[in-house]
Amino acid sequence: MEKEVQDFLETNLLDKYLIGETTAVETNTVESYIAKYTAVKDQYEILQLQLELVAKSDAIHPHPHTLNTILKAIDNSPVKQLIVHRKIPIWFSIAASVTALIFAGSSYLFYSQNKNLTQENNTIVEEIFDLRSDIENNNTKLDKVMIELLKLNNPETQKYVLRGNERAKDLKAVAYINPIEKSSLIDVVSLPELSEEQTYQIWAKMQDRMINLGILDINDRKLKSIPYIENALSLSITIEPKGGNKSGSLENVVAQILLNHEN
Repeated sequence: MEKEVQDFLETNLLDKYLIGETTAVETNTVESYIAKYTAVKDQYEILQLQLELVAKSDAIHPHPHTLNTILKAIDNSPVKQLIVHRKIPIWFSIAASVTALIFAGSSYLFYSQNKNLTQENNTIVEEIFDLRSDIENNNTKLDKVMIELLKLNNPETQKYVLRGNERAKDLKAVAYINPIEKSSLIDVVSLPELSEEQTYQIWAKMQDRMINLGILDINDRKLKSIPYIENALSLSITIEPKGGNKSGSLENVVAQILLNHEN
């Protein structure tokens, strides 16, 4: 450690640091050594004291009579009269204040109008985007309707009318089945109301089982797609517990139609 301190002191970095000629890196090095080693700190304080003594010894002292000479020169100098500026009239200050208030009011008015205009523009832009979105949604719905109409008008599409039995006399639905395109649609014309614990469910009957084709909602009276089942013997509508059943039963059938497989 002593050798490290001795090597540092021999670099003369303390002298350069004292007179402000060290670089940033050298300054950091010197300050770290001063903080870390007492010997370096003592040497630094000695150099500071020596520099202060040298500065005092080289200082130039003024002649004792210098102060008296300066004071006498001031006393003998002529006094210059200050120019007094005319006071600004009070009406001018009032006018300036009124002008400033008018300017501030106008600025605030323009700011408010600009802010309102910006908000109106943003609202218009949002309405335009909403309108575009509505148009796109309507176009999508229209495309679906057109596709469904094309299916209905297809000569290969077979139409089946399902009517309710004694348990659902007002039930009426129309099924459209195209065995060529393998598509099925059903149009719910009317469904008698059920209790909140019951629902209508549509099935495709096969030789050995009934296949679930979905729930018929009483509030969903529109043309909708249902799964196409190859070689189904009939379509049936049943009354099931709320949420539907996984397997159908002939006991719950309220409407049924046999399917034609001549094609």
